[in-house]
This record gives sequence, C-alpha cells and structure tokens, in this order.
Amino acid sequence: MYLKEEKFALWADFIERDYLDNAFRQLISDGIINGATSNPAIFKNAILTSPAYKRQLAGLEGLSGKEKYEAVAIYDIQKAADILRPLYDAGDDGYVSIEVDPTLCDDAEGTIAEGRRLFETIARPNVMIKVPATDAGYKAMAALVASEIPVNATLIFSKAQALSCADAFEKGQAEGRRVVDTVISVFVSRIDRALDTVLVEKGIAPALAGNYNAAAIYSAIEAKGVTKCRTLFASTGVKGDDLRPSYYIDELLAPHSVNTAPVETIAAFVKNGDRTVKLPIDASRIEAHFKKIADAGIDFDAVVQKQIDDGLEAFKEAFGEILSELE
Repeated sequence: MYLKEEKFALWADFIERDYLDNAFRQLISDGIINGATSNPAIFKNAILTSPAYKRQLAGLEGLSGKEKYEAVAIYDIQKAADILRPLYDAGDDGYVSIEVDPTLCDDAEGTIAEGRRLFETIARPNVMIKVPATDAGYKAMAALVASEIPVNATLIFSKAQALSCADAFEKGQAEGRRVVDTVISVFVSRIDRALDTVLVEKGIAPALAGNYNAAAIYSAIEAKGVTKCRTLFASTGVKGDDLRPSYYIDELLAPHSVNTAPVETIAAFVKNGDRTVKLPIDASRIEAHFKKIADAGIDFDAVVQKQIDDGLEAFKEAFGEILSELE
C-alpha cells in the first residue's frame, strides 16, 4: 500500500516482459506499487514492438493468432503474478489484471467461459479478470465472483455503470462461498480530453469534469459499501504539457482506493506529487460544475456515452490488430 493509513494503493498500468524483469521488480521493492493492470492496447504495444517476444513467438508456429496472443499474455501475467505474490500473501493487494477478449463484451456466457478459462490456465490466485461494464458484463461479473474469481470491472464512465458493477459483485458474493477482492475501474482523463477545448471556449474551467465525475462515482461506490470492493481510478496519464504529470493521481487521492497509472506518471507522483487526501469532494461543488456545463448547452451524458462506446471500440481494434499481426 503506497499510503498505509489512507489505504491508498498505486498500481502500474503497464506490462512488458523486459520491464517485468527489471523496473517492475524495483518499483515493488521500493514500496511504490503493489499491483499491475493490463489491457489489449498495452499488450498490443508490447507484443508488436518489443523484441522480448520474438523467441517465444518463433516457437508458436501453427497456432491461431488468438492462441499465440494468449500464450504470450498468459506468460507475462503469470510472471507478474509471481513477482507480486509476496504482497498478495501479506494481504497487500499483489494483483495483476488481464482482460477477456473485448469482442465478447455483449456475450455474457462467452465472457464467463473465457474468464474462468483464463483464471484456471494462469493458475495464480492473485489474478483479476477484467470485464467491461456492459449489460452482458454485469452478468459475467456476478458469475465470476460467485466462482471465487477476483474481478476488475473496466471502462466505467458513469455512476449507473459503477452501481451496476457493485450490484453484480454483491450478487456474486451472495452466491459464492468466499468473498474475493474486486475493483471498479473509473476512467478519468478521457472525459477531459473530449471536453476541455469546448469548455475553454465557453469560459468554463477545464480539467475538472473528469475528476469531478470520478469523485462522484467514488462517493457512490463508498456509500454502497460492497465488501472488499474499491474504486480504481484509471486513464490517469496526462497528455501534453497543460497539466502537471501527476495531476490525475494528486487530485484523486482517496482513502480506500487504487490509482493505476503509466510508470512515468507514477514516477512524477513519487518525485513531486501532492500526497494530501482530496476525496471525497462535496456534492454541491460537483453539481455546480456540471450545472455550468449543462447551462452551456453541453450534453454531458452524451459525452459519457461516447467515451463508453469509443473505449470498447478501441480495445476491440487493438485486440484485432494483435491477432491479425500474429496470424
């Protein structure tokens, strides 16, 4: 735990084989991170650009693109899980996440089957199966939690999504014999990147909507009080030079939460970050900001829905590109 008293954790949003053998171990040894996350876009960049994968891929001739991808990804996830295992055994997170095939986002039974298969194949207790927050995903989350599989609910941009995830986790806990850890991954910076240009034109402060939206979702998750469930703030890297590099970690520092960020963002936070607890934020302050947005004629719900749709599409595209390159 990065801040033990506040129960605030930092996880690295990055997986790559050479990194796991070097910088990843150092970050853990230094007490900076206690978990890791991955997604199809991260694996796409790692597998298609890093020379570390060439030897293994050369030995996978004859397999389908998906079989090759899974062989490579599972190897990395197992390695990360083994490195993190002492933290997990000590009760200090120690989780690494792997996402199900994003093309299954509207197929509950397919997601359940793949989630169970991945968890059984990886065969490490400190692995979280990432499931996108869709109608089918909520059913899959409940079933996986009931099967005592830790779940990372991903691509959450709205309070409705977050509460549906929390309901799914409660349902799964009621049906299972053991309560497992879960996180609800709330995406932050993408909202600001979608809105800020328009907000500046209308005289409204930029770089607040993502944080305020995430803060409102955090408060709703905390109020729900699902056992062993935390908010995980994701999409917390800064693009460009308009914001300080650690902005989305600094401003979302909250008790009983996780922030997963690119390694360079984590380094910036460790060096110059603000460790003052910022959440919860008063609801009236959040509502006042979104009233300004609404009064300016901006449909925030439509912005959120576009981010949900675009996020799913981006993960599908990244996954498809990996498989196409590996065929």
